[in-house]
Amino acid sequence: MDLPALDSPLYLIDAIGPFFRGYERFRINWSKLPWIRFQELEDEELRECFDHIREDLRVFCRSVAAIGYNGVTLDDVPHLARHHYLEEPVAARVEFFRGEFRELFRIAQSEGLQVYLTMDILTLTPALEKRIGKSEKRQREFLAGLLERFFADFPEVAGVVLRIGESDGLDVKEEFRSRLVLKSPEMVNRCLKAILPVFEQYGRRCIFRTWTVGAHEVGDLIWRHATLEKTVAGIESPALVLSMKYGESDFFRYLSLNRNFFVTTLPKIVELQTRREYEGCGEYPSFVGGDYEQIAIELRDAPNVIGISVWCQTGGWTPFRRLAFLDPSAIWTEINTFVTLRLFKHGELVEEAVSHLPGVRDRAALLELLRLSEEVVIQLLYLPDFARQRFYFRRVRIPPLLGVYWHHIFVAQSIRKMLDQLVEDGEAAIRSGHAAMAKIRRMRTLALQCGLPEEDIEYMEYTFGLIALAREYFFRPDDSEMKKRLEKAKKQYKRRYPRGTRFRYSVKYDFKPFKLGSRSIRLFFRYLVRQTPDYRFIDKILGLRLLSFVYFVLKRSRPKMVPKIARKSAMGLDAVFK
Repeated sequence: MDLPALDSPLYLIDAIGPFFRGYERFRINWSKLPWIRFQELEDEELRECFDHIREDLRVFCRSVAAIGYNGVTLDDVPHLARHHYLEEPVAARVEFFRGEFRELFRIAQSEGLQVYLTMDILTLTPALEKRIGKSEKRQREFLAGLLERFFADFPEVAGVVLRIGESDGLDVKEEFRSRLVLKSPEMVNRCLKAILPVFEQYGRRCIFRTWTVGAHEVGDLIWRHATLEKTVAGIESPALVLSMKYGESDFFRYLSLNRNFFVTTLPKIVELQTRREYEGCGEYPSFVGGDYEQIAIELRDAPNVIGISVWCQTGGWTPFRRLAFLDPSAIWTEINTFVTLRLFKHGELVEEAVSHLPGVRDRAALLELLRLSEEVVIQLLYLPDFARQRFYFRRVRIPPLLGVYWHHIFVAQSIRKMLDQLVEDGEAAIRSGHAAMAKIRRMRTLALQCGLPEEDIEYMEYTFGLIALAREYFFRPDDSEMKKRLEKAKKQYKRRYPRGTRFRYSVKYDFKPFKLGSRSIRLFFRYLVRQTPDYRFIDKILGLRLLSFVYFVLKRSRPKMVPKIARKSAMGLDAVFK
């Protein structure tokens, strides 16, 4: 299969699902392949594992090619690239992966799909890190040389997807660990200019993901046009494609279209998630049609949008493990994935896109079911009065989803006090939640009509019932009777879905008094949180500079001050304060 032209449309989908079949770890990191799993297997077990991966990948590729995707993304370059600095055991493992992945590439190409590999900048082993050091120039030279050798060795790979904003935590024990080394727009610009000639020489695409995790001066690259302009200044390479999330934050509802789509004329693709990591990971229907239909329409005015990159499996740290296009239970993700492609590739509206779904028993009932699922998620999983407000803290757009995170439901005094400042009519929010629950009951009837898993709607009803009850706790007087109702509902939920049946949400209650008073919360939102993207003077002085210094001090003292488990839970703060 010849490499595609550098200006051809891209309709990419992640193909990581086959690598997780039989992975027994409780909470899985779905952001990249489980390399640590392969590292721990004996040689014979590893070969057997890849036998199954090949079988599943063939099924997956055939399915996504049949509905119109033209490329897949896999991880990653460092595990497949030779280098003379690699430790001997690591080099041997790389040789094994090279042989196995070459066969996987062949399978994808046999189904008419291009192959793209992701990589973090920079991913190193201890030996590589020691040899290269912290010199920016040496790091750029290493990366350019690595890519050049990789492209020469793998002519079947159409390009590389670069990620610059993530680094592995201290708990990652894998041979290769990613390091966050590009800390300013100027550094990213220099890096792109150093490696793009390699992509041009070999006729490959460099897909640069413009999102980060709040890190350093490029933490606002996902949404701030000035940072994007500095990052791509003076770059006109035909090999470069920008990959942007549709909103200013992660994959949430209530986000307006990312303005950076209109800032540059460079080719760009829009990233979309169909296995919604914050909305149940496909355990229940969370239809994206209405949301994505609006985004697709608005993007028609954006310059040089050449396609999409769909995450049908990637994203989140959760125990939920339905595998799209491999497990029959992943039907909700597969519907989202099908409809999303029709919206963006064919310019259809939701009704027409759904009408093309194969094997549908009752299209009218299905459309009603999907619409209701979207309404329930918008009205109950999210809290509309809070979600409609835009908040920025330092370089981060604060997500519009509060109290539910991946597979956790949090009910706490701290959330109660915060919502008291941010939601004007709590009783209206409670009534809206009860109305959404009534829609779920209608969805169960529709699922039976459509021949779709009614038990998933029942699971949604039990789960969302906890969230609806939490609203009463948040917005009504605090009393012991309310807490008893919450505890009883939690016990019923656990009895309905005991361990060994299906993975369920973890419900965390914290009824202890919150130390910060209402006045302190108001001051926090007035001086440290803003409602517009532009930085205020106080943000530049207090938010960006002073808090960075505070973080630096806390980080140095943290190993002495807090136990190991607390250090792990604090790692998520790194992205906000760096």
